[in-house]
Amino acid sequence: MAAAAPTPSPFVASTRRFAPRLRSLLPGVAMSSAAASVPNPTSGAGEEAQAPPLPHSTLEIAGARRGLLSGFASLRAPYRAFPVLASNRHVETIFAALTRSLPAVKLRRECLRAPDDGAVALDWAAGDDRALPRDAPVLILLPGLTGGSDDTYVRHMLMRARSKGWRVVVFNSRGCADSPVTTPKFYSASFTGDLRQVIDHVLCRYRQSNVYAVGWSLGANILVRYLGEETDKCPLSGAVSLCNPFNLVIADEDFHKGFNNVYDRALARALRTIFKKHALLFEDMEGEYDIPKAANARTVRDFDEGLTRVSFGFKSVDDYYSNSSSSDSIKDVCIPLLCIQADNDPIAPCRGIPREDIKANPNCLLIVTPKGGHLGWVAGDEAPFGCAWTDPIVMEYLEYLQSEKNSSTKSNIPYDQQGVSEASAPHLTVHVQT
Repeated sequence: MAAAAPTPSPFVASTRRFAPRLRSLLPGVAMSSAAASVPNPTSGAGEEAQAPPLPHSTLEIAGARRGLLSGFASLRAPYRAFPVLASNRHVETIFAALTRSLPAVKLRRECLRAPDDGAVALDWAAGDDRALPRDAPVLILLPGLTGGSDDTYVRHMLMRARSKGWRVVVFNSRGCADSPVTTPKFYSASFTGDLRQVIDHVLCRYRQSNVYAVGWSLGANILVRYLGEETDKCPLSGAVSLCNPFNLVIADEDFHKGFNNVYDRALARALRTIFKKHALLFEDMEGEYDIPKAANARTVRDFDEGLTRVSFGFKSVDDYYSNSSSSDSIKDVCIPLLCIQADNDPIAPCRGIPREDIKANPNCLLIVTPKGGHLGWVAGDEAPFGCAWTDPIVMEYLEYLQSEKNSSTKSNIPYDQQGVSEASAPHLTVHVQT
């Protein structure tokens, strides 16, 4: 039986009633994208056709293939953050986290057993196996730290892709979104083993489909690390990275400054909550583990020092951050990758973006918005309570890649020559009703 989406809080529901009123007061914001796509009625019919407009100058665009973005209608209007919210990056970040609407969708859960006896949960949009053709493109979504399929930004992207005829699945890491924890090991910024297993599983199930991935925050860091590890053997057809901290050393430095301590404490609290549900698995752990420190962590760094860095074999928490940054992976990415960042992101600092490596890699593109906060991007037609400004751009990019794939010769290559074999599938699959 599929489970309906959780009912939004009364506060979230009440804020939605004011959205039309706010939009009516600010028609320029609500109509910016639409106005940009309307042709000029005063232009003569005999005039020479003009080249497609470039992405708006309010955006920083970098990458060898940046010219392809000129055809994206979603990038022709200026980036206009919603008034008041744009005045402060923390206001925008918190507003989006608390008031963004949560689309209702029925999900079907599938659990995969990992080789180390751990488990992850895949949440599929229910009914799509019957409704979609077997060769429909598949999109894997990777939420941020402690996030999952019940996060608003994930749901909005899921619904948009699904409305375009894509098959969508959310990859919930160990312990997230009530994903089962069966061993004394969670996940980390450096660990790509679970993602690799999920991708191979999806590819083995949908052999005729092109598979793509989108990651946010820590999920983006893990995704980009995976792309770099796979290099030219990567089986994905394209990927998008959003709010990626990239350089975890720099991100850690900024995490302890000023108001950022609020996010640090909130994420540490979420980690403690997940840990305490499974505390018995960690009894009598030997070696360098500091279980009391992890159980009572006041910061993410405390949790990583007490548990994460030991679980994944790092000498110290600084060693863990230094060797888990996806900024080092960009140069090895061999599939199309779009990175979208906000210049004022408090958690993924702009100075950590590997701009030169992105520019040097012909497979990578970068868009930096002037505002957006972290996982905010309260702008565009659906602001302030709808999807993030990035969602239409992400979907337009993915559809471009899919169209490019459909017109290429890759579709004629036998599956067994595409680098993924039946043997790479997880050795045990468990279906769980939600």
